[in-house]
Amino acid sequence: KQQITPVLSLFAGGVAGGVEAATTYPFEFAKTRSQLASKTPGQTSIWHMVRNVLRTEGISGLYTGCSTLVVGTAFKAGVRFLTFDTIKNALADENGKISGGRAILAGSLAGCAESILAVTPTERLKTALIDDANNQKRFKGSFHALRILVAERGIGNLYRGLVSTTMKQSATSAVRMGSYTILRGMSQTHSVPQNTLTTFLMGATAGTITVYATQPFDTVKTRAQSAAGAGTIEAMKSVLRDRGLFGFWAGSTMRLGRLVLSGGIVFSVYENI
Repeated sequence: KQQITPVLSLFAGGVAGGVEAATTYPFEFAKTRSQLASKTPGQTSIWHMVRNVLRTEGISGLYTGCSTLVVGTAFKAGVRFLTFDTIKNALADENGKISGGRAILAGSLAGCAESILAVTPTERLKTALIDDANNQKRFKGSFHALRILVAERGIGNLYRGLVSTTMKQSATSAVRMGSYTILRGMSQTHSVPQNTLTTFLMGATAGTITVYATQPFDTVKTRAQSAAGAGTIEAMKSVLRDRGLFGFWAGSTMRLGRLVLSGGIVFSVYENI
């Protein structure tokens, strides 16, 4: 894809993000609920948790907090692609090509921007809704939860977990955007047909790499953004205390399911707009 305008980057990224969030949300719900659990691995499987939610809350239970994430993901994806394309174009050589290292740098900076502008408040709200639905059940919906969180501790309450979220988004975007750019460059070098299937497979591969490289950041972020809220260090300690070192990879199976699909979907939609 040649250089595109900032408006198109924002629009294409937003549409791609909204589509992938709505399509893959049950994976995100299961991943978040698993990360919030304090049980040691093996005591309650993630599949048992999903069956329990379906039995007690119905299919709608798997979509708790979905609207918040769809809106937030559309916005954050728009910001991500706008920032990434802008920085990538600035770092590209005279032929419009960019090295893997520079692509990773562009992705990292894009992750920082999306975390501050969009991800932290929407992820805080989504995580609080999922956590509350399994505990106190104070929140009646996204807007009700938003009002309560702001009323209790001010607007800063929506930025609980800012540090851990920014670390996670920076690492995720760096690995995801960087690996996709590298894979795309390799496929073009080897004359692989550039079609929707190729784009989907490259996006899915980038998503797989991203999950295992950045899962600890995601787990700490989720703990920090629970309904009660916690600092980054406190969240790290709680993961180690409750589940040990491997607890940092809690929910990786469900996140893998989401990012493999979302990686394929978001890049396929984006490249075709």
